[in-house]
Formats: sequence, C-alpha cells, structure tokens
Amino acid sequence: MNFYPECLPPGTGRGILSPTLPTAPEHPVKKLLLCGAVLSVIGVVVAVSQSRTTATTTADAPGGFAVEKGAKNPWTGLRPNAGPGQFQFAVVSDRTGGHREKVFSKAVHQINLLQPEFIMSVGDLIEGYSTKEDVVAAQWDQFDAYVQKFQAPFFYVPGNHDVTNPVQAKTWGERYGKRYYHFTYEKCLFLSLCSENPPDEMGAIDKEQQEYVKKTLDANKDVRWTFVFLHKPIWVAKDLAKNGWGAVESALAGRKYTVFCGHVHRYQKFVRNGNNYYQLATTGGGSRLRGVEYGEFDHVAWVTMKGDAPLIANVMLDGILPENLKLPDTEEPGTKRKMVPTFPANGKVTLDGAPLVGGTVTLHKFNKETEKYANTSDGLTDKTGAFRISTYGAFDGAPAGEYTVTVVKTARGGYYDGEIPEKSSLPARYGSPTTSPLRVQLKEGANEFNLDLQSR
Repeated sequence: MNFYPECLPPGTGRGILSPTLPTAPEHPVKKLLLCGAVLSVIGVVVAVSQSRTTATTTADAPGGFAVEKGAKNPWTGLRPNAGPGQFQFAVVSDRTGGHREKVFSKAVHQINLLQPEFIMSVGDLIEGYSTKEDVVAAQWDQFDAYVQKFQAPFFYVPGNHDVTNPVQAKTWGERYGKRYYHFTYEKCLFLSLCSENPPDEMGAIDKEQQEYVKKTLDANKDVRWTFVFLHKPIWVAKDLAKNGWGAVESALAGRKYTVFCGHVHRYQKFVRNGNNYYQLATTGGGSRLRGVEYGEFDHVAWVTMKGDAPLIANVMLDGILPENLKLPDTEEPGTKRKMVPTFPANGKVTLDGAPLVGGTVTLHKFNKETEKYANTSDGLTDKTGAFRISTYGAFDGAPAGEYTVTVVKTARGGYYDGEIPEKSSLPARYGSPTTSPLRVQLKEGANEFNLDLQSR
C-alpha cells in the first residue's frame, strides 16, 4: 500500500515512513479516493481516542468516589461533604423537672442510631430536690444505667435538680468529681460550666469558676471554635456582674463561640455579641409538648463542626426510628404529678375590633393565703385571634374556677412565657394580673370566652 502524506492533516501521521520500492504511476482519481479513505480511518481513530479519554476513573479524595466519568454524568459532583477536622456530636437537654416515662431511656437508643462521636448535656439529669442520701444515690444509679448504654462518651453537666443542696453537691463530688471542666477535640474547646452552687449561689458562676474560665481560655487561644455548656440561661438576668456571667462573656470576647443551656424546657435562640446562644427544649423533661410554635418538643441538638463554623440541627425524637420502625421498650418510670381535672377553654382576642395575632393569653389564679397570683394556664393567638388554653398537656384546657386574664404581645411576637421580661406592645394594664381588668369564670364542661381589648 502507498501512503500519501500530502493527504494527511498537518501534524497527523508525519512520523510514518512510506515504502521506498518503485511503484507504477497511479490515476489521479484513484489517488483522491485513497486520500479520502485514509482521512476517514483517521477520523474514526481520533473519535475513539477522545471518547476513551473522557471515560476515566477518578477518585477526588483519598477514600472518596471511584467512578467512570463520561461526557455527561448522572450526578451533581464528586466532592464529598467532608473535610479535615469535621465531626458531629449531640446535645441532650433536660431529662427531669417532671420527667415523662421512657423518653430519655429510649432517646439513648435513638441517639445511638445517629452515631455521634460523643454526647454533651446541659443538666437536670435527675429529679433531685432531696436531702436523703439513699434517694439521691438511687436516682443517680438509675440515670447512670441509662447513659452507660450510649455507644459514645457522655459528658455530665449539673443542673439545679442535680445539685439542689449541699447533700446533692456532696454526692456529685463523690460520684463525678468536678462540677466544671473542659476538654479539646479536633482543635475545638469544650467548656462545661456549673450555674448552680448551693446553697447561696444558684443561677450564678462563682468567683473561683470565673477565674478558671479565664485561665482556660487564655491557655486555649488557638482553638478554631469554643463551645460552652451550662444549665441556666443566666445571661437574661438584670445584673450580669453579680451572677458572674459578665465575667464569662468578657473572657470569651474576641473569639468565636456557641453556648448551649436548658432549664426553661422551651427552645429559644439568642444572639449576644455576635454569637449564638441556644436554650434547648427537653429530652424527657416536663413539657406541654405543644410543638414548634411554642418551642415545646423532645429533641437533641445535632452539631456538625465544619472547617470554619458549626451547623446546628434540631432533631425531633419522634423522627428517629430504627430500620424496623420499632424502638426497644424500656422500664424508665415517670414522675407522678398531682393534677386536677381540666376542661376545654378557648376563645378569641381582638384589639380595637381587629384580631390580635401572636398574643399570649395567660390565666392567673389568686392565692388567698399568699395573696399572690399564680400563672396556671396559657395559650397563643393565631392569625384569626383564636387561642386554646393548656395547663398540663397540649390544649387540655384549665381547671374550673375564677381567673384573672393577662394578654401580652412582644415585639418579636410568638409565645411569651414570662421567663425573660419583655415589653408588650399592648397597653400595660393588660400585662399584669394586678392591673388587668379581664376576668373569666370557667365551669366544668366546654368553655369559650372572648377578650375585647382597647388600645386606649
């Protein structure tokens, strides 16, 4: 066969040597046909070569995806959502304060399904409030049996139910040693504090602990993030210098950090000094369980530490199920509560004739012995101004009797439990049971009452 380099594209086949034997002259048409055939063969070879270079095996990261990539691929990318120093941990909230049966003990199995690297807490782990050493010891024995079933380390943080008095504080020391401590993990600092120092400094960080915080932070200046855990949201107090939180925030100044607490049994997020503070709801503790709108639910906080900041997800316990949809049964008893019969109570609130949206309606009972009002029941108005009252559980109504009613609507809107003083956008007279003109008499059976407020 004769080769015709002049038929080839520039740079193609230039290294092929043609035979040097003498040949007979060929007709121009035949020469043209042979050139066309050669070009066709080269075109097929080039196409095959290109297709082979796009169908390659790739692994974008060690231990990552290994797959043949084509010109078109049925995926969005091959970069795994993982990186150096990324890890995940869970935070459980209050177990006690009127705990409900089998919730926390089942939560242990549920958290194991999520496979965190470790579990943090924010206190109120036992019911406490006892000076009987055997009672306190039995409660801790019970709790310890539950957390021993975690497949990852569990870190204790004391709450007011755990160290209520000197007897309980002594028991804590004998069983667990320190009431405040720290550790580092993947270049992050974890600072567990004690907001309870019986008998006099409940809801405070004492001087000794303030000095510990400053010393610990000074010794860990190069961490990429700091996590702080304590029981009470003591930053909502009026005097932060007195309760010690001002000193803690001063020591934290200039670093990136996140704070977790519990105690109130209602979820709420705060932002202070550009940092996020999370007040968690419950992991079995007493709750009316009225849902996200009220911040009342059983959950764990699921924290994923990325390279530069944490991501926080609230994982509801009722959404964590094993592959067979059946959680193992447990024998955790609940607290027996003294409850009186309740009866449905609902109605509507208007302001100057228009529906009041996002107002909290609260029923107050007057105690003749103490001569004080007690908040017993409440509800939140919806977009039509309608509300449903709850006392012990979700929308169970209220006991029969006479009540003074208050209505509050804060600037941020939504449910207001009174834990953190906030100014109401309504006339002040409606916000206190001592000045409110609103009265209601609830009877046995269904009750409906409407509240007509005036802005003047």
